[in-house]
Amino acid sequence: MACASCSTSDGGAPKGCKNNGTCGTDSCNKLTVFDWLSNMSLPNGDAPFDGVEVRFKNGRKEFYRNTEKLTLSMGDIVATVASPGHDIGIVTLTGELVRIQMKKKGVDPNSTEVPKVYRKASQKDIDIWSAARNREEPMKVRARELAIQHKLEMKISDIEFQGDGSKATFYYTANDRVDFRLLIKDFAKEFSTRVEMKQVGFRQEAARLGGIGSCGRELCCSTWLTDFRSVNTSAARYQQLSLNPQKLAGQCGKLKCCLNYELDTYMDALKGFPEFETKLSTEKGDAVCQKQDIFKGLMWFAYTNNFANWHVLKIDKVKEIIAENKQKKKVASLEDFAIEVTQEVEKDFNNAMGQESLTRFDQPKRNKRNNKKPKKAVENNVGAPNPNPNTKKPVHKNQNKPADAAQKPAGDKKPKGPRKPIIIKKNETKK
Repeated sequence: MACASCSTSDGGAPKGCKNNGTCGTDSCNKLTVFDWLSNMSLPNGDAPFDGVEVRFKNGRKEFYRNTEKLTLSMGDIVATVASPGHDIGIVTLTGELVRIQMKKKGVDPNSTEVPKVYRKASQKDIDIWSAARNREEPMKVRARELAIQHKLEMKISDIEFQGDGSKATFYYTANDRVDFRLLIKDFAKEFSTRVEMKQVGFRQEAARLGGIGSCGRELCCSTWLTDFRSVNTSAARYQQLSLNPQKLAGQCGKLKCCLNYELDTYMDALKGFPEFETKLSTEKGDAVCQKQDIFKGLMWFAYTNNFANWHVLKIDKVKEIIAENKQKKKVASLEDFAIEVTQEVEKDFNNAMGQESLTRFDQPKRNKRNNKKPKKAVENNVGAPNPNPNTKKPVHKNQNKPADAAQKPAGDKKPKGPRKPIIIKKNETKK
């Protein structure tokens, strides 16, 4: 979803959507926070909170102190404290809402250990920052090649340069502990910069890189979700989903976080259901549950000696049969309690795809009469032998005609107008 800054530009560089450092909100819809306290004025005599939330590459956020009393607003590019040197980030939040965010993240708002903001970034700082950002992608490709040469079972997923270009942080994922001491030496020699390695989980990797989920929307972890709770396969069982790893796994390779979103609703609905393993005793035999419909309150049972026929029962009827069985009584049959489920009739339609020609309304083109006669084979193949040497084809048009045949003069033309009849009298020959 585009923001209002996408239609503007800064020095020829388009704002928005590319996360190129010139966007007012630093890319669209990525861990954005709506400042709902921005229009509220403080009581008289109260100074505004000096905390500032600054965002860096791929959703990394840190809190800083505005000790220099700078006039900062959302979208300003600032230089902050780093070790060593300084870093460049974009202000995403100021004011009292920062205090709430710090409490939410477990940071003490009154702590003196919170780093500070140096100044607003100058054009020189932005140029150095932009040049360092342009080096990240080719460095990532080369870093992966070096990791393969060292035969290390790790994947370098992202590289983040510090704002002044003095240090590069390599984010990697690995299943086990990796000894990359020799790899760091090669990185420092190859890229001529300080190297810091950080291991992230597979979900954190997907959150940093982003992407589109199977639902067609951006990943939750890269847009708004920050706490990654554990997801179990029992969540899929409670929701009666197919235990297919390809459908249940997200782009991180783990179970989708959205499996927990509706789990509480399903758990509340299942409280009124009997257990799935419940057996119903009847005079025709025992019956076991085959299927449940949570929202319609229906259960499907089948006899153990005939699994082909299923009987649909409501929850209250199932509870009645269970109550009779507890008193060591058997009901006559499930047919006495079953209901008929009317299936919706599907709309029939005739599929005429491919039955009609696509060119049935086109007018066929008339072939023009070709007055030009094809060239003789004799002219093209002079040296070819004649299969019938006794029969020779006429070279000229009138070769086979007798020589004394009357030929029409070249200038003889048909008279114009209708032809007059010739009257023949008796004893007179036709002229």
